[in-house]
Amino acid sequence: MSTRSTPPGNGADPTKPTAMGAGSPPAEDTSRNRTASAGTPSRAAPPPRGRASARRALAVIGWTALSAVLPGAAHLRAGWRRTGFALLGVYAVLVAGAVAVALTADADLLGRALEWLGTISIAAIVIALAWFALIVHSYVVLRPGELRAGGQIVTGVVAGALSVATAVPFTLAARYADVSRRAIADVFDTPTAASQAAPEDPWAGRDRINILLLGGDWQENRQGVRTDSINLASVDLRTGNTVVFGLPRNLENVRFPPGSPMHRRFPDGFRLPPNPDGSREDLLFAVWEYADRHPEIFGGRTGMGPEALKDAVGHTLGLKVDWYVLVNIWGFARIIDAIGGLTLTVEQDVVFGKYNEGLVKAGTRRLKGADAMWYARSRTNSDDFTRMRRQRCVLNALLEQADPATVLARFTQLAEATRGMFRTDIPRPMLKHLVPVAAKVKDARVTGLQFVPPLIHTGYPDWDKIRRLTRKAIADSVRDASPAASRPPQASGKNSGGKTDRNTAPDDADRARPTALGAGCGSPGTAGADRR
Repeated sequence: MSTRSTPPGNGADPTKPTAMGAGSPPAEDTSRNRTASAGTPSRAAPPPRGRASARRALAVIGWTALSAVLPGAAHLRAGWRRTGFALLGVYAVLVAGAVAVALTADADLLGRALEWLGTISIAAIVIALAWFALIVHSYVVLRPGELRAGGQIVTGVVAGALSVATAVPFTLAARYADVSRRAIADVFDTPTAASQAAPEDPWAGRDRINILLLGGDWQENRQGVRTDSINLASVDLRTGNTVVFGLPRNLENVRFPPGSPMHRRFPDGFRLPPNPDGSREDLLFAVWEYADRHPEIFGGRTGMGPEALKDAVGHTLGLKVDWYVLVNIWGFARIIDAIGGLTLTVEQDVVFGKYNEGLVKAGTRRLKGADAMWYARSRTNSDDFTRMRRQRCVLNALLEQADPATVLARFTQLAEATRGMFRTDIPRPMLKHLVPVAAKVKDARVTGLQFVPPLIHTGYPDWDKIRRLTRKAIADSVRDASPAASRPPQASGKNSGGKTDRNTAPDDADRARPTALGAGCGSPGTAGADRR
């Protein structure tokens, strides 16, 4: 037997001619094929090499995308078994930890997280960079260099987009955490050893806290603050049920606790000589400013306006005021603009401006910040008690319309809008304990009681009656009394001219009943009561 060696390649000896049909086609056939290919494009499918390249490019894209949600998948596909299994293991541990936190998370955890905002911001940046690098490396191990030029471009663009897309959420989380950290630092006091609360009992056995909520219009070039909006929120720490007590800015002869510096100066109540035009500066709204202007009352200590006002309001209601929160009224307009405005029902035209040149027209529509504030604050053709109701309606609308989705979408704008518009004496260490309380309040029963005429007389207040009604409102809130009547307590028949409709004025029991915070806002009945 003899063997024939064949050269590698097509299996035939290129030096010998082949028989017809056994090898390459005859010369005339080859010439005919070349002629056909040079003419119109062939309708045949792409050559096998092109299909394989396309499939390979799609595979690279698919495995890279899978690695964005399942790290290590691309590495396993490329044969990097140890790296792939290591990435999958780390990812499984992280997912299990995240699920455990999500299932056990509560408001207490959120409160504690406020102390970790700096760490959270750094960790989010690290994770963003790590995930970006993971996608890039997943793409590289799939050997995209073996693709045609077009495939390399397409897969590279897709891999780059995936890398950026997976890093964006963590980058946003880092930014939000940092913005929150700086906003908290701007508002709250720096923690001191004296202000640290015992973690086992931050409330020292108390069942309520009382926070004074103030609206003022302070400016950097003016000493003192005039508090045009004065409310006190009394919160049940167990249930979150809250009663908001409203005091009129023009309350006269306010008293101070016996033994306090202001009581020593005004033992019979806050009373000053009237101005030449007959106006008075010794009303409740002026206590803060007066105390700031007279540090000698406090032995030379400055900035005692908040303490003086807390003493006055606490003594008036018979409650201990724990802290205050002051909001710049006109800065509030920036918050409203930051969330895109407020939808409000204006019951009747509200005129404003020094020469009555401004107008907020009646109707239901979305108001910008400035118009919403003029609606809340205008005194033209109105009285302080109607203004108190309008302010409460704006606050209620803000609480309802500033939903989590809106806050998250406009978080940076809101943080910027709040800069420089808050003051408070709440110690920063207490913030983590107040967050769970705020979460309870959100789902609890919040009622309001406004001490306005004819329930009380602002010139000669019945202090015992105010304290008695305060105690009753708190007791009703603790017992979770039946839902309040829809009529607001200030819908008392009082109109802009100061006249009273005796046929519609409710009795003391009705006027003293706490109501829902948004009761009567924009309702036809309330609008009619204001016009009467």
